[in-house]
Amino acid sequence: MNIQKSIVVLPFENTSPESENEYFADGVTEELINALGKIPGLKVTARTSSFAYKGRAKDIRIIGKELGVNTILEGSIRKSQNRVRVNTQLIRAKDGFQIWSERIKLNIEDIFEVQDRISLLIADQIRENFGHFEIEDQLVMPDTNNLNAYSAFLKGRYYQLKWDVNELNTAVEYYKRSIQIDPSFYKPFFGLVQCYGYLATWGLMDKEKALQLAGYYFNQGFKLNNNNFEAYFALANKTLWVNWQPNKALVHLKQALLHQPSDPEALESAAECHLALGSFQAALDYINRAIEVNPLSSNHYFTKGNIYYMQECFSAALECFDKALQMDSKAEFPRQVSANCYILMGNRAALDGLVQSSKSLMESQLFESLYDAINEGKSIATIEADDFSDVYLPWRFWTLLYDGKEEEALECLSWGIENRLSQYINFQHDPLNNPLKSNPKFRQLANAVFDEPLTETISPKKEVKALLSPDEQEAYIQKLEQLMMDKKVYKEPTLSLRTLAKKIGLNVNRLSWLFNKVIGTNFNEYVNKLRLAEFKRKAPDPSFSNYTILGVAYECGFNSKSVFNEFFKKVEGVSPSIWLKTQKNQ
Repeated sequence: MNIQKSIVVLPFENTSPESENEYFADGVTEELINALGKIPGLKVTARTSSFAYKGRAKDIRIIGKELGVNTILEGSIRKSQNRVRVNTQLIRAKDGFQIWSERIKLNIEDIFEVQDRISLLIADQIRENFGHFEIEDQLVMPDTNNLNAYSAFLKGRYYQLKWDVNELNTAVEYYKRSIQIDPSFYKPFFGLVQCYGYLATWGLMDKEKALQLAGYYFNQGFKLNNNNFEAYFALANKTLWVNWQPNKALVHLKQALLHQPSDPEALESAAECHLALGSFQAALDYINRAIEVNPLSSNHYFTKGNIYYMQECFSAALECFDKALQMDSKAEFPRQVSANCYILMGNRAALDGLVQSSKSLMESQLFESLYDAINEGKSIATIEADDFSDVYLPWRFWTLLYDGKEEEALECLSWGIENRLSQYINFQHDPLNNPLKSNPKFRQLANAVFDEPLTETISPKKEVKALLSPDEQEAYIQKLEQLMMDKKVYKEPTLSLRTLAKKIGLNVNRLSWLFNKVIGTNFNEYVNKLRLAEFKRKAPDPSFSNYTILGVAYECGFNSKSVFNEFFKKVEGVSPSIWLKTQKNQ
C-alpha cells in the first residue's frame, strides 16, 4: 500500500471541564478511524496502535516511523453542556509540517454531521496532496438519532476496551442503558455479544449462561440490522470458536471485510481460520495485513508467531513472541508457546531462563517435566485435575501422551474436540502432537473435525475502467485550462478540489482521477505551480516593490507562509528571497 496515502488518527485530547467526558473524545476518535477506514486505497492505523500513544508526548516524526504512516491527525474536543468545540490539524509525519487545520463549534446534536465533515475534509486533503482515491459522499452515517443512546453506547465501548473484569461489567450496564433509551439502535446489542463472549471465555461467568445471553443479544441485534460489520464479525467468531466451522467462518469474515476492509480483528480472525485449516501461507498473508494497519498489537504478533510455531519454524516464532511481549509484558500466550519452542528445540538453558524471568508463567513445572520427557527420555507423571489449569494449553492431553498412555490421550483429545475447547482447535498441526500424527484414530479425528470447504462462485475480475472517455478528458482539460488561464481561479486562496469540481461541473472523484491519471499530478501540485509562475512574474516587477515577498505570494493565491516557502524551495532549489535578489541583480 502506498505509504503516502496513509494516516493515523491519534486519540483526541479531552479538554472538557469534566474529566469523565474522556469517553466522548475516545468515541469520536474511533468514529473517525472507522469512517476513514471505509476509503479504499487509504491505509488507516487501527485503534489499538493509535491509542498506544494516548497520554504520551512523543515526536510526530517518531510516531510516523513506528506506524509506517505519512500523515497524522491530532486534535482536541471540549464538551460543555450542549456545546462542543473540535480542533483538528493534519500533519505530515516526516517533518511535522502542518498540512491543514480546522476549528469547529457546534451543538452536541450535530456531532454526527461534524464527524462526517471532518472525515471528508481529511480525506480530501490527503487526496489533494498525495493522489487519487474514491471517496463516498458520506462517510459517517448515524445509526441512532438519540444522542443519549449514542452517549451510553460510547461509554459502554469506552469501558469494554479497558479489558478489565469490573470494567466489562460496567460496559454491560451502559450497553443495556443504550438499548433501553433506543431499542432500534443495533450497535449496543453487538457490544453485549462481545462482553458476554469474553466473560464466558475467561471463566468470569457461568459459561452456559454467558453464551446464552450472548446468543440472545446477537439474535436481537441481527434482527435490527443483519448487514453490518458487527453482525458478520460476531457471526464469524461464533462459527469459528463455538461451532468449529472455519470454512463457513471465512465466508462471514469476507462479508465483514466488505464493510471494513482493513479491520485488524477481522483480518486476525481470518488468519486463525486458515491456521486451523493448515493453510499457513494464507494465514500469514492475513496476519501481515492486520499488522500493517495495527503494528503495535501484541495479539497480532502472537498469532503470527503461532503460525510459525505450527510449521516448526521456531526461531521465527520466538522473534514474534518477543515483539508481542515488548508490547504487552503481561501477555501469557507468548510465554506459553515460547516455552514449547524451547522444549522442541532442546534448549534447556533458554527454557530455564524463561521460567526464572517469568515468575507468573503458569504450569512452569509442567514445561520442565515435558522437556525431560521429550529430550531426556524421562517419564512424566500423569497429572491430577486439581494440579493444572487448562486455560492456555491442553496439559491433561499432553501428560497422558508423554506418559505413554496413548489410548487415554486420544480419548482426552476426543473429549476436547467434542466440547470445542479452544486449546485443541489446532491439534492437527501442533508439533507436540507429532507422536500421534500417524495414528489412524488421530487421522480420523483430524479428517472429521471441521466443515467442508464451501464452493463459491468466483466472479471474473472487473476491469478498471477510465472514469472519463478520451473525448470527455480532452473537454474537461480544456475547461480546466480556461478557468485557470482566463479567470485565474488558482488565485483564490480557498480553492479546493471540491470547489473546483463545482466550477467545472464535474464529480469530485472524477476530477481527482483526471488530475492524477491523465494530467499526471495531484491537485495541490497543479495549482501551486500556477501560483508559483504568477509569483515569479510579479515579484521582480517594480509595481510590486512596495509588497513584501509574502504579500506577493498571497496575491498569487498562496494562503500559508510555510506552504509557499516549502513549495518554492522544492521547485527552485533556493529560498524566495535569494531567488528575488538574484533576479534584481540580473
